[in-house]
Amino acid sequence: MDSESPEQAPSRSHSSVQSNVQTKTDIGWDYATLVVDANGKKSCICNFCNKVISGGGINRVKKHLAGYKGEVVACPKVPSDVRFTIQGNLKETAQKDKDESRFTISDEDEDMEETLRRNVKARSVKAGKRKATSNVHPFFSKSVNDGAQPTIKSAMQSKAKLHDVDLAIAMFFYDACVPTNACNSPYYQHMVDKIAGIGHGYKAPNYHALRVKLLGDAKKSVSLLIDSFRDQWVETGCTIMSHGWRDIRQRHLINFLVYCPKGISFLKSVDASDISSDATNLCNLFAEIVEMVGRNNVVQLVTDNAANYKLADVSELDNVKSLVTLASRVTVFIYNHKWPLIWLRKRPGWIEIIRPGATRFGTAFIALQSLYNHKEDLQAMVISSEYKKMLKVGNVVECRDIVMNENFWKNSLITVKVMTPLLKLLRLLDSDEKPAIGYVYEGMRRARKGVKELFKKKKELFKKNKELYKELYKA
Repeated sequence: MDSESPEQAPSRSHSSVQSNVQTKTDIGWDYATLVVDANGKKSCICNFCNKVISGGGINRVKKHLAGYKGEVVACPKVPSDVRFTIQGNLKETAQKDKDESRFTISDEDEDMEETLRRNVKARSVKAGKRKATSNVHPFFSKSVNDGAQPTIKSAMQSKAKLHDVDLAIAMFFYDACVPTNACNSPYYQHMVDKIAGIGHGYKAPNYHALRVKLLGDAKKSVSLLIDSFRDQWVETGCTIMSHGWRDIRQRHLINFLVYCPKGISFLKSVDASDISSDATNLCNLFAEIVEMVGRNNVVQLVTDNAANYKLADVSELDNVKSLVTLASRVTVFIYNHKWPLIWLRKRPGWIEIIRPGATRFGTAFIALQSLYNHKEDLQAMVISSEYKKMLKVGNVVECRDIVMNENFWKNSLITVKVMTPLLKLLRLLDSDEKPAIGYVYEGMRRARKGVKELFKKKKELFKKNKELYKELYKA
């Protein structure tokens, strides 16, 4: 046992002597100071209690810091975290000696130790970069994201042993029929790091633990994660998204998700097989979801573009619907009879008429625009002498009356001009490259501005009032 007291410790003023001592890299040197007296005798001084420790080198200092009794007096002032770190270091050294490693690092072999530590540090930096770019949510950082520090032994493993471990993992995938793309999961490498970090002897959870206890714990973790999102819903607002699909039992399911800047979270799934999928019932279902999220937190709703999700449809207004019907009759007559189609195709600069389809409401207005562009050609056809020879053919007179009706063309022009700003916005939203929300809001602003300018900014002309809309068509 050392009998020296702190008062008997050599003075630390031997800076000139210490400058000639080679820098040590053992972790113990972070908490001790090496001094050399006038006779060249080396001693170590504890940085916490100033006790002088002679003989035994840095290993004896670490036992002093770790509190190992029997060889040296335990340090009374060492912090608990330092004590724990030193104890772990001593255990790792003892395990290395027990395994009879192929190489031994002594105090004199500082060069090899420094090389090994640089390799370990480089691997730690790479692991840190992988951690920084991980897709695992920071909520799980305490249990998943903290990668294990590789030991010197693991860093020096041979290629044959590494291949053996890789093969063992691959055999598990193949035997359990796990899809190989499961290794792309952000939790895959973290799982491996956790297993490697806990050391030899770890036993994986069994079937019961995976399906009962651990599943419940994971559910609680996800619930806490969703709760952390709710604060973001209140702060910035959120978007409710729905997606309808059918499972293998042909049940009609609707998934509801909530998006906010923190991420997308699954809210609930509804079996809509027994619900009439009309606009009214779907609206009631969405109202229930809005109440769950908070009506003041919802910025917008994103749904499928199926027909049953549409209730307010401009193309279904009486005036617009009658115009589309008349335009469709003219188009059908032309393309169902050989002579009118041949006659029109001989006109200079002729372009085929776009026919309205039932897939999207926008095609009805595009068809009106296309038909209006052919107004002069159509009127020239119905007043030609050749057309008069077809008066006995069905729908010939009706087609002529529609084409020669100036109110029809006037109302078509008004409808097209009103819908043009809205169609531009819909085209932006329906593009393959999805625009950012800023472009959408700018498109909405331009659409409103375009409609106002069309009616010369007279509010009474573009208010949402059916009577005024009818008066507009009568004007």
